[in-house]
Amino acid sequence: MRSILPKFLATAVLAAAALTTTNALAETQVNVPFSFTANGKVCPAGLYTLDRNLASNVVTLRNDDWKSSFTWIAGAGDPAPTDSRVILRFDEDGPNHTLQSVQYGSVITSRLDGKRNRTEEAPTRVVLGR
Repeated sequence: MRSILPKFLATAVLAAAALTTTNALAETQVNVPFSFTANGKVCPAGLYTLDRNLASNVVTLRNDDWKSSFTWIAGAGDPAPTDSRVILRFDEDGPNHTLQSVQYGSVITSRLDGKRNRTEEAPTRVVLGR
C-alpha cells in the first residue's frame, strides 16, 4: 500500500507557494493625464498599473493598452517608513514631462531621468495613485 503523505505534502507546498506569490505583489492604478518620457520612450496619457514586488522592492509601471512596461528597483529614500502613498514625479519642461521617480509606499526609485541635478530648481508635477 502506498502512502499518500508525499502527495499531500506536495499539494501543501504548492498551495503555500501560490499564496506567498499572491501576497508578495502589491498593485495600484495611476491615471497620468499627459504624455511623458520614461527611459527614452514616449508614453501616452492614460491609465497605468504600478506593481511592487514586496519581497524584492522591484516596481513595474505598465500600460495594458500600450503593451509596454518599465521595471526599476526601489529602495529607502525620502519617504517615511509608514508612508503608504503611490506617487509618480515628473520633471516639467514646458509641455514635455519626463518621469523623475516612482514611489510605492516607503520605497522610492533613484532619480530616473538622470539629466537634472537635485539642486537645480525645476518645475515638478506629481501624480498620485488610487
